[in-house]
Amino acid sequence: MNGEKKLIRFQTVILVLIALLVGYYIGVTRINLAWKNYKPVIIVQSKEPPPALTSIDFAPFWIVWQKLEAEYYDKSKLDAQKMLIGAIGGMVGSIGDPFTSYFPPQQNEDFKSGLAGQFQGIGAELGTEEDRIIVVAPLKGSPALNAGVRPGDTILEVDGKSTFKWSLSQAVEKIRGPKGTGVVLTVLHKDAKETTKIKIVRDVITVESTESWVKKVGDIDSVKLPSAKDKKIAYISLSQFGDNTNKEWLSAVNKITLETNGGKSVEGLILDLRNNPGGYLSDAAFISSEFLKQDSVVVIEEEGNGKKTILRAERKGLLQEIPLIVLINKGSASASEIVAGALRDHGRATLLGENSFGKGTVQQAEDLGDGAGLHITIAKWLTPNEEWINVVGLKPDIEVKPDEKDLKHDAVLEKAIEELLK
Repeated sequence: MNGEKKLIRFQTVILVLIALLVGYYIGVTRINLAWKNYKPVIIVQSKEPPPALTSIDFAPFWIVWQKLEAEYYDKSKLDAQKMLIGAIGGMVGSIGDPFTSYFPPQQNEDFKSGLAGQFQGIGAELGTEEDRIIVVAPLKGSPALNAGVRPGDTILEVDGKSTFKWSLSQAVEKIRGPKGTGVVLTVLHKDAKETTKIKIVRDVITVESTESWVKKVGDIDSVKLPSAKDKKIAYISLSQFGDNTNKEWLSAVNKITLETNGGKSVEGLILDLRNNPGGYLSDAAFISSEFLKQDSVVVIEEEGNGKKTILRAERKGLLQEIPLIVLINKGSASASEIVAGALRDHGRATLLGENSFGKGTVQQAEDLGDGAGLHITIAKWLTPNEEWINVVGLKPDIEVKPDEKDLKHDAVLEKAIEELLK
């Protein structure tokens, strides 16, 4: 009898938790993956399920739960916490949106650590597409990139286990791990017919958002332009839009401004957004403001009900006049596409490289109070000209593909320099 009462109480707690997850998490920010300046979500306590669930029959759920407890042969496999996490993950996954995801505590902590600039793993931004795990972009200098993982790769297996219908959090859990440990990915490169097994040794991934320099063309190892060897070029690359991006960006811009006399002593600037998987929406507006006039539209956020919110350039940048080329590829996603789209629409920059990833939605990140997190797609975003680039991506003004036969030769960067020298 006591066992039945305990079971009923346990069932009630689980039901209330699921009901609360569906209806009662209140967002506090509207920035893409918004952990910056977040406040804990207020959970409305209620004995009654949300109105939308009053007509739902939960009997099948409890019947399955009870049958597993009563009849499954190996009781050691019945972990109530894992079953609950699985139920929540299934509920979120049923929406069919690869960017609306539930993150259990460890995966949530890993995600936030990544945006903070350091984590242990292989160093690749992942996404999902048609029930498959795909690589949005390997991070610069990461074990994944060095081992041969490419943007657009489909990860078919992790250590021999199929990833079909895995959630994003499942993939992160299996692929990340302690420094020095190995993982074997079976991948299908984009446009390839045969799979490739790639063994990667995990490491501590320290992500610095920016890399910058001012060089003579002849001193750039990856390009071959001897006729222009004495011309100077400024360069800034952004690997992500994370916790430290704005601070690192300002430092890079101030240094370049001093070295180039405000941009007057160089042929132009190359902003490299290749393999940048995105991050904070607010940072995209901040970076765009460096190049656009104040009050220029950077991005338009459109909610499901049609309501539009406009983010504008709100500061006076230091690089308003310098000739500018932006490099993109299939690993450029989300916030990096926002920057590229804004600079293109305002005629401020030429886009050069390959078609971008095409992530045209905005996620709100919520902390659920137990260490877990929930990312919910709350809106789509449009370029200043109100173009929605979801799935299709941004098409470059000048299409240039990497030199696959000589990876030390950066054909894309070389073409960008040629364009600035015209």
